[in-house]
Amino acid sequence: MLTTIAAGQLPVLLLLLAAGTVAKVWTVVREAEPGMLSRLGPAVLVPERWRKHMMLVCAFGELFLACGLLVSGRPFFRWAVIAFFAVSTYVLWELRRRRPDVGCGCFGEVSAVPVGRRSLGRTMVLTAMSAGLLLTPEISGWEAIAGMTWTHLPSVIAGLLVLAALSPEIEEAVARLRYRAPCEQRRFDPATALGRLRSSTVWRSHTGRLTSTEPVDSWRELCWRFFVYSGQSHMGEPVDVVFAVYLSGRHPAVRVAMVGSDGRPVETTSLPESLPVSA
Repeated sequence: MLTTIAAGQLPVLLLLLAAGTVAKVWTVVREAEPGMLSRLGPAVLVPERWRKHMMLVCAFGELFLACGLLVSGRPFFRWAVIAFFAVSTYVLWELRRRRPDVGCGCFGEVSAVPVGRRSLGRTMVLTAMSAGLLLTPEISGWEAIAGMTWTHLPSVIAGLLVLAALSPEIEEAVARLRYRAPCEQRRFDPATALGRLRSSTVWRSHTGRLTSTEPVDSWRELCWRFFVYSGQSHMGEPVDVVFAVYLSGRHPAVRVAMVGSDGRPVETTSLPESLPVSA
């Protein structure tokens, strides 16, 4: 009975390790908010210039453990996972004592809620789950998962439910989805907007008018990104070709206008009105 319960926790542990790896790497690469890592453990325990490195070390450490459990049945990896979650429990305890304002960073930026009893309880449960692997046969995780039967399913579901109950990140993720920031307040990479522009039919139909392939100016006004190119009108007069790319939606709108030296439109295809706020 105990062996069946312990074996059912293997896919749960692999899922948690993989999710932690992806979330941490995504947080470092994306860096949605300036100073985000200063509010996440264990990055706050090291100087600022090492915080990204610390987050990546933790991520690839989890990846190493997950791969080790998956492809090998050696006791080393099982003990290493036990040690990892035991040390994580101690680190979270220290964070809660020394820096009660920061999140655990277990799943990257989603784990920004200050460390509480639930986060500590989760790492304790994960430590116990890892210790249970010592009761299972010394075979690779892949072989163990392939050999599972319906008798293991209740154990897997129970493990997932316990961890879900101990994960404040679920409420945080739901809150972010329900109260998503409006388009004009979201960060948007200008390079992504430029890529959308150059893949549009509006761009292809006006490239013949451009005298330069690089924009001479670019700015953002709420939910629009504007790009200005040097060009020529039908009459051969120098003009500014202004493209506007909407920053929301899977197939965003793209508009274009040609502006003469006097600042008046020469040709236009429904360019949005200029807005008073720019960034």
